[in-house]
Amino acid sequence: MRKIKKKWLILMLVVCLMYIFLGEKLYALTDATDGQKTAKTQVLKQTQVQKKAQQKKKQKQIKAKQTKIVNNLRTYLNSVTSDGTVSVSFYNLDPVSASKAAKSEDARVYQAGALAVSANADTVETSASTYKLFIIAFLMNQKKQGNFTWTDTNTVGFKNMILYSQNEYAESQLVAYGRDLINQFIEDQGWYSPVFSATDYSKTTALSLTKLLCDLADGTGIFSNESDREFILELMRTQVYRDGIPAGAADALSGTTVADKVGFLNDVNNDAGIVTLPNGQRYILVVMTHGHNQSGFSGFPKIATITKKVQQIVYDGK
Repeated sequence: MRKIKKKWLILMLVVCLMYIFLGEKLYALTDATDGQKTAKTQVLKQTQVQKKAQQKKKQKQIKAKQTKIVNNLRTYLNSVTSDGTVSVSFYNLDPVSASKAAKSEDARVYQAGALAVSANADTVETSASTYKLFIIAFLMNQKKQGNFTWTDTNTVGFKNMILYSQNEYAESQLVAYGRDLINQFIEDQGWYSPVFSATDYSKTTALSLTKLLCDLADGTGIFSNESDREFILELMRTQVYRDGIPAGAADALSGTTVADKVGFLNDVNNDAGIVTLPNGQRYILVVMTHGHNQSGFSGFPKIATITKKVQQIVYDGK
């Protein structure tokens, strides 16, 4: 009996010792695991802090670049518009999707509108034939409502109106629909109105032309029909008067393409265009000029000079 009790005592002692040993191991393992979790949490927090710091630094760098470009551009535009005979509106668009510019480290610098600058852009100016952009927009709205189709007459009329800036088709639409209806449509879009008057030349602002071109460039608003939009843009890319924005943009960087609409009347020379650089960067520029004894097309070299400098300031840092 005593031998049995002794064996049980020894067995119980062994079990107790094993329990104590295993408990210490388990405690040590739990402690180590907790320590590892704490260390991982600390590393994660540190990484998040570093990431936020890097993002903040990057944002400051982006803002600094944007501020420098905007300030330089504003200084230049203020100088070329100081005598009141020039109005300029610049608006940077998002780069072409999947283009080199869109993938660039500086892509965020060029987010749409981040670099927009204008001078005298709210000044009401004689539109000359840039008013035809409003006729185009009005007719595209009529098409949405089922009141306009691409008949041979309309197709040829569009081509002559944009390619050669001929007046007959645009004037026929003014007669057919009436100035009041077209002016009301323009006002409804948030553009300057009235453009058309029975007693004066058509009027607009550089800012209104910019807003219209933004919709055309992005395929929004009135220009949501992709087929119609591309038809209009292709005509604008191949219109024959190319001594203004197209010349200046190409002089700044070969391979740059421009879809634009010009206007010329008496001493007025205007140009409103959508510009695409070879790397995919895009911008809208409207330059309206008068005075200085301009006649015919004599003001377009000035527009080209302004275009070249604007493009260099914004995209070349010059």
